[in-house]
Formats: sequence, C-alpha cells, structure tokens
Amino acid sequence: MVNFWFYVEMGLNHVLDLSAYDHILFLSALAIPFTFKSWKKVLVLATVFTVTHCLSLMLSVFEVVVVKVSLIEFLIPVTIFLTALFNIVYQRRIQEHNSILLHVLATAFFGLIHGFGFSNYFKMLISGEEEKWIPLLGFATGIEISQVIIVLLVLCLAYVCQSLFKVRPSIFVVVASAIVLLITIPLLYSTFPW
Repeated sequence: MVNFWFYVEMGLNHVLDLSAYDHILFLSALAIPFTFKSWKKVLVLATVFTVTHCLSLMLSVFEVVVVKVSLIEFLIPVTIFLTALFNIVYQRRIQEHNSILLHVLATAFFGLIHGFGFSNYFKMLISGEEEKWIPLLGFATGIEISQVIIVLLVLCLAYVCQSLFKVRPSIFVVVASAIVLLITIPLLYSTFPW
C-alpha cells in the first residue's frame, strides 16, 4: 500500500510540475470554455483524459505499443495548440451546444498521446517493481486528483473574470486560449522533430 501512495504522489507531481507545464497548459485549454455550471462536462473530459493517458501508459509498460519519443514530444504541444485554437474558432458553439462529443473524442486521442509522452520515464521508474498494476492505479489516481485541482483553478479564474470583472464569456475564452497558444508556440518550435 505504501507503493500505491508513492505513485499517487508521482501522478500529482507529474501533472502539477511547473517546469514541465504541458499538462497544465492542456488541461487549462480544455477547461477554458466551461464554467461552474458545466462542471460535470469538464470532469468527464478530465476523466477521459486520465483513462486514455493511463491506457497508453499501460500499453507502453506492457510493451504492446512502442512509439517514437521525438514524435510524441512534438505531438504533445500540437494537442495543446489545437485545443486552444478550437476554443477560439468554436468558442460560441462550445458554450451554446450541449454535446461535448467532439471534445471527448479529441481529449481521448490527446490523452493517448500525452500518456505515451511519459511512458519511457514511467517504465524506468517501475522497472524494479514486480507488480505493475499498483503503480499504474496509483499514478492514475494522482493524475485525476491533480487534474481536478487544475480544472477547479481554471473554473475559478473564469468565474472571477466573468462574474466579478464582467468579462464576456466569449472574450474570456478567446483571450485565455490565445495566451495558451502563445505559451505553446515555443514548445512546438523546441520539439519539432525534423
């Protein structure tokens, strides 16, 4: 059981690590279009991301799928960029439309990519472990907890901007997503594999 909590902490640190802020950027981009009124949708998206992230980790740990690291390191900022761009282009539709199916599908695909991005490091960490499931479950738990924290922070920021400072939701979505885009551009450049 001690190992489980070690991996929960590792999952927390993995997502909340400010020096490796790609998860924070992606989750922020994912949550920007939503408010506390739609918290269930955001929780669904964060859970889909966790499940697919851990699925790709599992596929990698058990060597079912092996992916080129340089390609994945480039695709991670691509997923962030596309999510933020989607927010800007479709911001009105996101807020008015009840279906999040497109978001769920994109989040699932992006979760797979992010999971493969961490898989080599994770495999190295658990190489001495006989049982692989406890580390995976602990890590998934830590990821989900940290994602909920980030999503809550983004929803709080949206609330403060939109309710207290009276920023229109569409303006908030565009400006916040543009900030994510600007932060992501150097990541795209630095990880470009060709």
